[in-house]
Amino acid sequence: MKTTNNISELREQINTWRKQGLKIAFVPTMGNLHAGHISLVTHAHQYADKIVASIFVNPMQFGANEDIDKYPRTMAADQEKLQAAGTNLLFTPTPDIIYPKGLDKQTYVDVPNVSAGYCGESRPGHFRGVSTIVCKLFNIVQPDVACFGLKDYQQVQVIQTMVEDLSMPINIIPVATVREASGLALSSRNGYLTTAEKKIAPALHRHLQWLAQEIQTNNDFIGLAKQAADFINKAGMRTDYIHICHARTLNPANKDDKELVILAAAHCGKARLIDNLQVQL
Repeated sequence: MKTTNNISELREQINTWRKQGLKIAFVPTMGNLHAGHISLVTHAHQYADKIVASIFVNPMQFGANEDIDKYPRTMAADQEKLQAAGTNLLFTPTPDIIYPKGLDKQTYVDVPNVSAGYCGESRPGHFRGVSTIVCKLFNIVQPDVACFGLKDYQQVQVIQTMVEDLSMPINIIPVATVREASGLALSSRNGYLTTAEKKIAPALHRHLQWLAQEIQTNNDFIGLAKQAADFINKAGMRTDYIHICHARTLNPANKDDKELVILAAAHCGKARLIDNLQVQL
């Protein structure tokens, strides 16, 4: 696996592969990799000949009350995991490479509608930062396909919408959430959980499963979501939000919708955990 932080060097390698008629898959990450990230690389092998990954802790998607300096950085371990998974090229830029003019003078990409509400409401500016960095990385790498984990369901919808609206010739591949045996979705933020909190945290997914079962026969979506939030709070967490939505538009679900997604976020100690469950009625 080759590692570079140089855009010209990255493009030179990708152009060489292009001339050989090879397809390129891209897996963008912020590092501190776990099995969920590696599943994206494994999945990407189904769609392309060469795998490009990136590690970049993006300052644009962190809010004023979110300490980017505390985000865990584990580059050496991440490189080992990516190489073992068959990654061919790793891009590791620094903020001055990605944002040479500084954040205050950087052009933004804003995806309306699907980025509003839920995590977009809880973390103002977050999805503008996500869509901007993903757009920029797409322009640098110019992949044929890109893989994103469905744990960040709203993020996947934002990126898919951006690609459609801006006519980018990239196939976005959503990849299923990887979970611990307890049902807890793998996340870099799980590292913030204490031993006691690790026993509490699976309640988030457990009550999403309960909610998914209930809405098969009861279309009081608002009432059921409030009930699930109460269950999560009583388990020792603090619900940020829980909503039942149309799976594609993310608008609040109505009784005629058949393809739904339950979106949820909750605080467990210092960790803010997100999860979701797709439901077909």
